[in-house]
Amino acid sequence: MLKKINSYFQKLGKAFMLPIALISVAGIFLGVSAAFSNPNIIARLPLLGNETLQLIFRFTRAITGTIFGNLPVLFAISLAIGLSDDEQAVAGFSGFVGYILMNVSINFVLNTNGRLASPEIMRELGQGMTLGIQTLELGVFGGIVVGMIVGSLHNKYYNIKLPDYLGFFGGTRFVPIVTTVVLSIVGLVFPVIWPPISSVIHSVGYGIASLGYLGTFLFGALERLLIPFGLHHILNAMVRFTPVGGEMIIDGQQVVGALNIYYAQLASKETVSFATDATRFLAQGKIPVMVFGLPAAAFAIYKTAKPENRSRIKGILFAGAIASLVTGITEPLEFSFLFVAPILFIIHSILSGLSFMLNHLLGVAIGNTQGGIIDLVVFGMMQPHTKWLVTIAIGAIYALIYYYTFKILILKFDFETPGREKIKIEDKVSEVLNFDEEAKAIEIIKCLGGKENIDTVNNCFTRLRVTVKDMSKVNEEGFAKTGSMGVVKAGDNNIQIIYGPSVSSIKVSVKNALKKATT
Repeated sequence: MLKKINSYFQKLGKAFMLPIALISVAGIFLGVSAAFSNPNIIARLPLLGNETLQLIFRFTRAITGTIFGNLPVLFAISLAIGLSDDEQAVAGFSGFVGYILMNVSINFVLNTNGRLASPEIMRELGQGMTLGIQTLELGVFGGIVVGMIVGSLHNKYYNIKLPDYLGFFGGTRFVPIVTTVVLSIVGLVFPVIWPPISSVIHSVGYGIASLGYLGTFLFGALERLLIPFGLHHILNAMVRFTPVGGEMIIDGQQVVGALNIYYAQLASKETVSFATDATRFLAQGKIPVMVFGLPAAAFAIYKTAKPENRSRIKGILFAGAIASLVTGITEPLEFSFLFVAPILFIIHSILSGLSFMLNHLLGVAIGNTQGGIIDLVVFGMMQPHTKWLVTIAIGAIYALIYYYTFKILILKFDFETPGREKIKIEDKVSEVLNFDEEAKAIEIIKCLGGKENIDTVNNCFTRLRVTVKDMSKVNEEGFAKTGSMGVVKAGDNNIQIIYGPSVSSIKVSVKNALKKATT
């Protein structure tokens, strides 16, 4: 049972990646537009005051604002897709249908009972507008609930067989039908069950807020500690999109969730400075670690490697350091020492928590999600009153701490970090570099036990996530020559291979190779 639960949450964490990717890019465009529309920036750079440029910036803010204003329905669709085993397009369509019908049902109950509030007091009674429907203000939580329900319904019924006289409604066509029934009932029940659920969520948020800087530290440390299990996305989603991450009134609207608050402030013309109680959960705590600390750790791993092995590991470590510095994607580096030196990962997690706490304590206000140098420039240097110099100062200190901590501990305890393996490993770099995409995909399939052993293939930001029929047929060591930075067994039948930012193209190549193998 525990393995099934863990496997489900692994899948759920992966499903969050589709909307998060869109949000991250949209956030960058919003940040640039907000910065270049700022009167203080225009005063320094009068060229930005050009009417055409400002029109483009206003258009960009309108487009990105629409994305952030419709996050619940985006999550409903993407989670339904991410949680489905097959026929994902049908699952996404059903997610959209389910989200609309749930809110229509809620509206029906509120209207029938005379509980629809006037526009002036909707917020006070926890109501709002969703796709033109006055309903309970469920936020992203409502979209997550819909996506999870539809995903389960889809996997159960997408290949259902009905009697011949009802055959037209069987298979994938049955999914939106059963979704209509179930989500309509859920909508009828929600007005009754939502108040206590909302109360619990708010209590958790208030509890974290009451811990102050300690709460910030615990979040930062826990976010890293959950990386090996692939569950950090769920923790991030809680603080970014629910009251756990805070609440704030912006432009007359109540906004919940740290990331929602930050983006709403970015889009608001009334914003003078950003709320540090929201940004404490966002990019600012990651920047000292990802831009400074982990690249320094990679250099320490390189320096402590055996001289004859440095040429073999240099490319891998450099690629991992660049991914961390530019994009904030850390898993390729973290998995290079996670299993061979767990104490280093624990220290890394504690330092991450301290980074979050120090940035909060010193009043830094840098938002967004990734924590790489792009976030530092766009959401730190280009925004008003962010105290980005403080983050750089922390980062400079972190570079020294990471370098010397990793170097001293690796040498003292003789950790087998890359380049220090006691068993001689043949040089596989040339093999990795000589693989074209198709050859790499074929090799991955072989390592997974062959086409017959593979059920599903998906990916998140950095991991190829595969469901296999028999784990004993998987050759874990063989993935190294395909460029993998590590392997995680997430269950009896679930395996994750760490490839870094290029994983999405690898997934496509593997799926194409599987299709060719069946034709």
